[in-house]
Amino acid sequence: MTSIDYNARAELFLGSDRPTALAQGPRNFRTAAQALRFAFEQAAPVSLRGASLRIGTRNFTGEDMARLYHSPDYPLSYPLAAAPRRKRRMPFYGASFARAA
Repeated sequence: MTSIDYNARAELFLGSDRPTALAQGPRNFRTAAQALRFAFEQAAPVSLRGASLRIGTRNFTGEDMARLYHSPDYPLSYPLAAAPRRKRRMPFYGASFARAA
């Protein structure tokens, strides 16, 4: 895939399928990077099924959009992964609660 200008204006179409995405119309973004960030970080996963991204005269669909978002050329930072939750451990009281014989 050839490189794109992540700073170019972009239109993002979202929907559960292609006809729905086109019928709902585009969301306009100042940059393609912001459009990709919205698609992958904020939009509902089901809306990516029919998603497409228009940058100038070029159109990109699902797999192409994912490649652009995960590309080393993508200029924005990715969200931090949530820290894994620690398991709660039951306190150990040792022999202090042992039955006296």
